[in-house]
Amino acid sequence: MSDAAVQYSLTESETLTVHLQGNWQMESGVPSSGALLDQLDQHSSIKRIEFDATELGSWDSSLPIFFFEISKLAVEKKTKVQKDGLPAGVRQLIDLATAVPKKEDARQTVSRAGFFGHVGSEVIDFTKSAGELITFIGAAFEAFVRMITGRARFRATDLGIFLQEAGAQAVPIVSLISFLVGLILAFVGILQLSMFGAQVYVADLVGIAMVREMGAIMTGIIMAGRTGAAYAAQLGTMQVNEEIDALETLAIPPMEFLVLPRMVALAVMMPLLVLYADLMGILGGALVAVGMYKIDIIVYLSRTKSAVTLSDLFIGLFMGAVFGVLVALSGCLRGIQCGRSASAVGDATTSAVVTGIVAIIIATAVITVLCSILGI
Repeated sequence: MSDAAVQYSLTESETLTVHLQGNWQMESGVPSSGALLDQLDQHSSIKRIEFDATELGSWDSSLPIFFFEISKLAVEKKTKVQKDGLPAGVRQLIDLATAVPKKEDARQTVSRAGFFGHVGSEVIDFTKSAGELITFIGAAFEAFVRMITGRARFRATDLGIFLQEAGAQAVPIVSLISFLVGLILAFVGILQLSMFGAQVYVADLVGIAMVREMGAIMTGIIMAGRTGAAYAAQLGTMQVNEEIDALETLAIPPMEFLVLPRMVALAVMMPLLVLYADLMGILGGALVAVGMYKIDIIVYLSRTKSAVTLSDLFIGLFMGAVFGVLVALSGCLRGIQCGRSASAVGDATTSAVVTGIVAIIIATAVITVLCSILGI
């Protein structure tokens, strides 16, 4: 059998017949669909395209590809395509390929808009996101009020699971990071203080820094990358599987059933994690001060006790609670906004982490400025 070839014949019934000949193998080359376009341009009366495979030999995926190219051209010319004359195997592949419609957000495309087009698009997206954020925060507050009044609909077992995931299961990573942060603060600070013979004041530096700021900030960033991303992935997967749509069909508010227990769990557990992170940071600083610079452990703890006040502790715990709410809202918001494809879940997870960390930094700046104004 010869290589692939194609012939065209036009009948009086305004039907163009495509005669397939030879072996259609991709490695040996296959005919282009350009000749068909010429036929359609020359004969505007063509209303239908059909196939004749009596002289067709072996074939591979090049034949279905050729069919789809012809179908695309036929759609542009408003011509009907019939696949009845194709081999049964080709028809089955075509039916399988067209059984599920293509998802519009499944393929990522590169935008070729100019600079001003990008700026305008970003401004529009930012405005839209800001509106969605405000709406989401309002809905979350409404759900919280319903929980206080005992009207919220969610399972207590879910809240218990989220408390465990956001609390006990986060202790190892919080322990490691907080201990290392305290150790680094002590090491950097004591190098500078030793120039003035004031190494003992490293206890003040580590204690105030960890209790007032760093304990809450580092715990918040850890939870944004750990728990916030998990929330976005969970809700994003539920969005892809249309589980959230099913809840709405059953008249179960997703904000109460899915978002509220996650937000409450993280808001409750974050201050406890911050308190634990403060302790681990102080221990990390003590390791450097006592182990490397021979400062008496009693002196170190005494300096820490005198330097750290209750106001510092309460500010750190308050920041932890705020960060917990922000991380939960960021993760749940991006999960609810997730598209309907697998790639959209990854995008939502990444966006949740970035949004959570940015929210933590902005909240830290705002709280620090307010404390400075109030003289706390």
